[in-house]
Amino acid sequence: MKIATWNVNSVKARLQHLVRWLEAAKPDVVLLQELKCETDAFPGLEVKAAGYDAVVVGQKAYNGVAILAKGKKIEDPVTALPGDDGDAHARYLEATVGGVRVASIYLPNGNPVDSDKFKYKLAFFGRLERHAKDLLARESPVVLGGDWNVCPTDEDAWDPRAMAGDALCRPESKAAFRRILFQGWTDAIRALHPEGRQFTYWDYFQNRYERDHGLRIDHLLLSPRAADRLTRAEVDRAPRGWEKASDHTPVWCEVKG
Repeated sequence: MKIATWNVNSVKARLQHLVRWLEAAKPDVVLLQELKCETDAFPGLEVKAAGYDAVVVGQKAYNGVAILAKGKKIEDPVTALPGDDGDAHARYLEATVGGVRVASIYLPNGNPVDSDKFKYKLAFFGRLERHAKDLLARESPVVLGGDWNVCPTDEDAWDPRAMAGDALCRPESKAAFRRILFQGWTDAIRALHPEGRQFTYWDYFQNRYERDHGLRIDHLLLSPRAADRLTRAEVDRAPRGWEKASDHTPVWCEVKG
């Protein structure tokens, strides 16, 4: 099963790119983030025409997550991250597809770090840590994918010193990510590509993509039952080079049958 994650940065603006990539890459499951549309406005007919069913949690102009599946039912959806009934942001969606529990996650950016936005980021991380532990306890294959808005190590940023004060690279953010990893999750990309740059995001400003000044902030974390079946994991840089592209590019992994 090929499972991908992609922050599309507006599914309507990037619909042609999404359909083009689905046809070329042929993933079985796609975890989308930053849809920037309400649930009813999601382009379900176009996605269906490309061969995919979808479950969507949308929000007007902001956030939004979806799970797409080809040839498999999307079962038992959970449409919000547990732990805060007052959090109305569309940032989490979880379901079972083909026997694998998958989650599409859009963690808060958290900037500026001296604001409530950073506090919200860390609180969201704390809720995710608790829920991830509960998912591990099921002892079933689980993939947590999405835009985590964190560079786990210095190697995941084009210039760690320049990014040191950013919420994506703050020690608190890295520590929160590590606490989840240390529960027993496997970072799919680093499991198969332990060294070197594997950027997934390039800012639109200052020709960051052309200069390869990127960040690795989109991740696929696999439970032990999924990691045992991991065969491939890659960053697909091609869509970031397309005209009017998202500032993120897809990341995918394959798990055996």
